[in-house]
Amino acid sequence: MSDETFTRLVDQHYPTLYRFALSLARNQADACDLTQQTFYIWATHGHGLRDLAKAKTWLFTTLYREFLRGRRRGARVTSIEELPPGAEELADVEIDQARRLDGGLVLAALGGVEEIFRAPLTLFYLEGHSYQEIAAILEVPIGTVMSRLARGKAQLRGALTAAAPGAQVVPFPGAERRKSP
Repeated sequence: MSDETFTRLVDQHYPTLYRFALSLARNQADACDLTQQTFYIWATHGHGLRDLAKAKTWLFTTLYREFLRGRRRGARVTSIEELPPGAEELADVEIDQARRLDGGLVLAALGGVEEIFRAPLTLFYLEGHSYQEIAAILEVPIGTVMSRLARGKAQLRGALTAAAPGAQVVPFPGAERRKSP
């Protein structure tokens, strides 16, 4: 694989992989490490993939496996929250206040959802994967994906309702269109 192809692959998939990693790891430093580890694995083993159209699924599957492997090992990495005061990195871009608050509320609620349900929710709603792609990434049957999505949505809805009493929780736009590839 040429350097240009690899760079294009990173540019195309880094933001979505990072968001998925952040939803799993729940902190920026670990999410960054997971994402970089995934691309390192691609650089060393990705040439074995015959169909580059499946690279996205391969990357998400690899990231999820790395997350599980790290969790099983009990690997402890210094997170940004554990750094001494003043050592945190500043955000690159300031986001609109209202958008940050709404997004922060949803991400906080998503963080409260059990991990087994959080992964499919993130892959479906935030990353736009189909049920079949999620099943391949998580290595579970499609029925399990559907069940975990339903239970995860119920947990997320409960967390959002508790976080913002009286607010109306609406479905993500276009969620129905991704049920099949």
